[in-house]
Amino acid sequence: MKLFDVYPVNDITIIKAQGSNVWDDKGQEYLDLYGGHAVISIGHTHPHYVKRLTDQLSKVGFYSNSIHIPLQKELAEKLGKVSGKEDYQLFLVNSGAEANENALKLASFYNGRKKIIAFKKAFHGRTSLAVAATDNPKIVAPVNETDNVIFLPWEDQAALEKTFQENEISSVIIEGIQGVGGINVASAAFLQKIRSLCDQYNAVYIADSVQCGYGRSGKFFSHDHAGVNADIYTMAKGMGNGFPIGGIIIAPKFQPAYGMLGTTFGGNHLACAAALAVLEVIEQEGLIANAAAIGEYLTSELKKIPQVKEVRGAGLMIGIDLPDELAHVKKELLFKHKIFTGEAKPNVIRLLPSLALNKEQADHFLNAFKKELAN
Repeated sequence: MKLFDVYPVNDITIIKAQGSNVWDDKGQEYLDLYGGHAVISIGHTHPHYVKRLTDQLSKVGFYSNSIHIPLQKELAEKLGKVSGKEDYQLFLVNSGAEANENALKLASFYNGRKKIIAFKKAFHGRTSLAVAATDNPKIVAPVNETDNVIFLPWEDQAALEKTFQENEISSVIIEGIQGVGGINVASAAFLQKIRSLCDQYNAVYIADSVQCGYGRSGKFFSHDHAGVNADIYTMAKGMGNGFPIGGIIIAPKFQPAYGMLGTTFGGNHLACAAALAVLEVIEQEGLIANAAAIGEYLTSELKKIPQVKEVRGAGLMIGIDLPDELAHVKKELLFKHKIFTGEAKPNVIRLLPSLALNKEQADHFLNAFKKELAN
């Protein structure tokens, strides 16, 4: 049997990782500024994280949600404290797509409506309803197509108001900072408008925080920059630092009922141990403040480079928009300078490093980037 070939891959095999560095099977060291799609939040193989998982594995790795799992309650309390959403409720799943699926479903249960507002260049996942709300027809199979999703232009308040007036809207789902879409930051005014309209029409504001959450933007949720509270926040990626876990946190106005939502693996013992370790390290090491500070430094330095068209983002979620003639730079950073970065089409370099990235590592990237642009 061979693998189903759906990913273009670099000819690199990583066998060791520590902090913001990884090593391949030939002993070559790389600086990791991508963290596997924003997954590595506290650094690779952080000792506290490794110990938490190892200790838990030696006790019990899994049992179903048919019994008490105290780690789930511990995680809910810690997440509420660190995020500042202590009066919310937590439902645990395994991935970002699952989180968005359940958020959209819960919204529809809440108000009995079907219509969803999403935005151009949105990416919400690859499962049925999440992919239907994703603005990429290439990955939407015919069976996923639905007329229940309305795509609106980014930042168009007039179109948003008109759509609410003409439709019975169940929910609005929006990334506070679009990741795959090119690191596009939603303005405070736009998010505040969404909040206002959802309140007016009893619709549900879903803050997709799968990539832009968990401290990456310099606040726990990127939506927090706008001073608004969403009804549901979706999470995954950085939540487990590599261990598969996702979740939604749900405002108090939502009333649960048995069977409304469900999961087999969501909230298992190992996943909760991983997520607790992440929050403990974020809190103990001040990683949200570090993301804000190092992100501000990187952004300010990148904006000084004349060849760069635009720098977008917040904290350690940064997009570097390059002209067509510099489309090769990402590849050169990897193979010549041994630095992993991400991309968004057509020519945006995405930086999504560990929240523990330090200034020395940031300078190493900046020097390599400037050197490549000078060639």
